Amino acid sequence: MPIVKPISTKNNFSYLTIMLVILLFASAIVEEFFGELGQRAVQSATILTLITGIWTLKSSATWFRSKFGLVLALLAILLINIILDVIGLDFIQLFLILGFFIWTTYLAARQVLFTGMIDGNKIIGSICIYLLLGLIWSTLYLLVLEVNPDAFNGLGYASWYQNFPVVTYYSFVTLTTLGYGDISPVFPLARFLVFMEAIVGVFYMAILVASLIGVRMSEHQSNKK
Repeated sequence: MPIVKPISTKNNFSYLTIMLVILLFASAIVEEFFGELGQRAVQSATILTLITGIWTLKSSATWFRSKFGLVLALLAILLINIILDVIGLDFIQLFLILGFFIWTTYLAARQVLFTGMIDGNKIIGSICIYLLLGLIWSTLYLLVLEVNPDAFNGLGYASWYQNFPVVTYYSFVTLTTLGYGDISPVFPLARFLVFMEAIVGVFYMAILVASLIGVRMSEHQSNKK
């Protein structure tokens, strides 16, 4: 009997949630203890997380869902990432990562919002989407910093993978409207992105997650009758 259950639409969000939490935790640990070399490892881990996310969320049995296809896709993207890093095309790197985050969020939202009854996996999926929203805005902030390194107070000039842990921290502080104030936007586009993230975060938690849990409880009570 296999120890790990096969990935299906009944458990796929558990795998994605674990990968996202590991990515966020590893990013913090690397920044604390390993410096720039470690941040490059996180750069690769980000791509691995996105590949894994798309792999777990694809519903059809395509080549991409096979182990061989997953390895080929991962190697291809890592190779492209290394080439772009060597020739200094940070914008393209960030746009590719942003595209993967948005695609993964789309696939997750499609399963959570538009398929079948609400179950525990879909509630976990709503958490995944929330984490992905924070990472999408992290990437947008990194793109803004590429345009204007002085766009935020409290953030110095550095490569995007060095800034990634700090920007991710700021993104989730903004998404939850916690707002410590140690980092603040100066550039007009940065200010726009910040208040849009705060609005999305508030409405997401108030409407989507509450609705999913409410529907789940209603279904559970109906099954009892």
